[in-house]
Amino acid sequence: MVVPTACSEDEGVAGACDAHEDDAYFPQSVASGDPRPDSVVLWTRLVDSQQTADVSLALVIALDEAFTQLVTLTPTSSSAATVGSTSTRLPVLARADFDHCVKVKVSGLSPGTTYYYRFYYTTGDGCVSSRVGRTRTAPTPDADVPVRFAFVSCQDYVGRYYNAYAALAREQLDFVVHLGDYIYETTGDPSIQAPSEERKVTFSDVNGAIAFEPAEGAPYHAARSLSNYRELYKTYRSDRALQRVHELFPMIAIWGDHEFSSECYGATATYFNGRQPETDVERRKAANQAWFEYMPVDYPAGDDFSYDRTADYPQDITIYRDFTFGKHVHLVMTDLRTYRADHLIPEDGFPGKVIARQAELVAQLGSLPEHAGNYIEDIDNHEQGLYATALEEAAPLLGFDPSLGFAQDESPRTVSASFVNAVVAKLNEQRSAGEQLPLITRMESAGMDFGIAYVDLGKYVDFTLEKPDFYSAFGSRYFVVKETFDAASRFAYDPSTGSDTMVMGEAQLAWFKDTIKESKSTWKVWGNEYCLSQLAVDLTPSFAEDDPLKRRFYLSCDGWDGFREQRNALLSEIATAGNVVAITGDLGAFLAGTPAVDRADAEPAKIVEFVGAAISSATYQSRLQRQIASHPLLKHAMGAESIAVDIDNYLVETDANALPVNPYLAFSNASSNGFCIAEANADEFVVSMHMLPADALAKPLYEEADAATLDDQITIARFKTTGGSALYKEEGGTWKEWSPATASEGS
Repeated sequence: MVVPTACSEDEGVAGACDAHEDDAYFPQSVASGDPRPDSVVLWTRLVDSQQTADVSLALVIALDEAFTQLVTLTPTSSSAATVGSTSTRLPVLARADFDHCVKVKVSGLSPGTTYYYRFYYTTGDGCVSSRVGRTRTAPTPDADVPVRFAFVSCQDYVGRYYNAYAALAREQLDFVVHLGDYIYETTGDPSIQAPSEERKVTFSDVNGAIAFEPAEGAPYHAARSLSNYRELYKTYRSDRALQRVHELFPMIAIWGDHEFSSECYGATATYFNGRQPETDVERRKAANQAWFEYMPVDYPAGDDFSYDRTADYPQDITIYRDFTFGKHVHLVMTDLRTYRADHLIPEDGFPGKVIARQAELVAQLGSLPEHAGNYIEDIDNHEQGLYATALEEAAPLLGFDPSLGFAQDESPRTVSASFVNAVVAKLNEQRSAGEQLPLITRMESAGMDFGIAYVDLGKYVDFTLEKPDFYSAFGSRYFVVKETFDAASRFAYDPSTGSDTMVMGEAQLAWFKDTIKESKSTWKVWGNEYCLSQLAVDLTPSFAEDDPLKRRFYLSCDGWDGFREQRNALLSEIATAGNVVAITGDLGAFLAGTPAVDRADAEPAKIVEFVGAAISSATYQSRLQRQIASHPLLKHAMGAESIAVDIDNYLVETDANALPVNPYLAFSNASSNGFCIAEANADEFVVSMHMLPADALAKPLYEEADAATLDDQITIARFKTTGGSALYKEEGGTWKEWSPATASEGS
């Protein structure tokens, strides 16, 4: 129990003073995080140009905003304190090694209670204080109380303002869940960012950063050094709307990819698509340290956990953890970047290489997938090596590796017949009429076996270019052919180990499944970093029979669509717990649906998923427009731009006579920014999606006078679940149950 006490004017390291708030000393204001029934983590950062060593300051906590009911605190370690009877001013340390950030876990607090706090610092001219922060502890696990919280993600600072946070700050919330991409590691990536003079990021340590000079757009950098990553947090936390959210609500955060590097796995980045090695453990550790310094997190390792750059990666830091809020909400936060495997299809995979042959596919899967292609079984000996010689000749002209991506001792070298034809046709452009090489005829290819080559998965090459690009995220991470990828996933997956498709790592996966299945809470809420629902588009109505674009495509295999077999296995287990709800970020779109096991021969075990759009980052629709404009085939296809324009209809089929490719997806809005608010009680879990048009972020709407203007731009869509995988949508003030459409075969 917290006992209010009177404040002693002469106690504490801050000394006796009438302190005044001074943002110069506390430029990132204050924050709190990871609320539990008896504890919370409090944070600030001190800046004093006269001090380079460790600096002492003081923390004060009260039950009222006027600080007339102070809480007495007792230090237990350098990073923790308990409610006791020592002092109302707790001495804390801003360590130089951690950029003078202060984090202290305060224990012994009362459950379900609002507290106010601030930090004091004595300068040569007197005493200054931070702004006042407000936080709230969780209710006890047996408390039958409703819970109201927001979930957010993707808050790029560059070029856009945090108007969504300005609106969120006016809500009444118990806490905020941040699902990743708190920062973006780049200063002006033209694929997602447009810096302005008012909203830009610069690095003082440019030599320690990764430099990029794109073909179009201005040069920019990606963070690599600890200084770079720290400056990102400092810049982002300089925003007043973000500061205000931290001052008002405790935050429970997990990282996404951009806290380290876009679409990373472990310590490996993906900027160069296999052109050069991108595993960089020291860079990963720099990103991890900065996150440790700036985020108010209660680590599973204990109150005394301190980040150690000398520790082996990934044992240097563990961030997956769980929280209970009364009887009805059990929040389970996972880390889906640290332990995951590489993407199933390598970006540098040679498009013509066959990775699964006919006999192997039939033996393991029972049949051949649609869109499997013919292949030359042994290109070195086929037609006396004619086409092997042609590929070797074409290699320096077209810019690919003449080894074709095969291991030195790999034999026979099996290559896609259609891809060989494409290369030979390009090579023939350089030859005279009398030197033309013959193409493989339809009759010849009809006598060949079928299999899966990388080109059959969507790794197309634009042979209209003088130097075609053989290193591409297309057909690897983006626009992957669904049917052949599904087969390749099943072919590669080892259900006993999850090898080649592991997302969480063995220890986290076991912890996650046990935590969900053993939970006694009404709602098991999974803080999930990227989209669980299938996101595929059906382009078959738009293209001719022999067009390689007449396919169904996964839009991105960087998320769970790229790990479909592990998703199937995971859904089959956790759905049995009942009332499992995934709250998801990363995508830049609002979605609602009931993700299910996507195997026609399996029970469709389902949970409910709510996906929130970006606070300020580029919307999914705008990112998709850029992808289509650079895709080797789509950029030439008439009307392809309509895919992005109409992406919501592509994802959620509205034609009652059609069989949708995403039968378990109920709602999509890929063109808005915003946030979600969840309300949970014993009977229902309700999510309100607060949607802002992307152009509403062009200027700040942070002042009280802007509130009406901001409110006018927000529209709200409401969904709820009442148990199991039932999903309802509010229409005209009435809740209507949504039912998944009948799935098309193999979807």
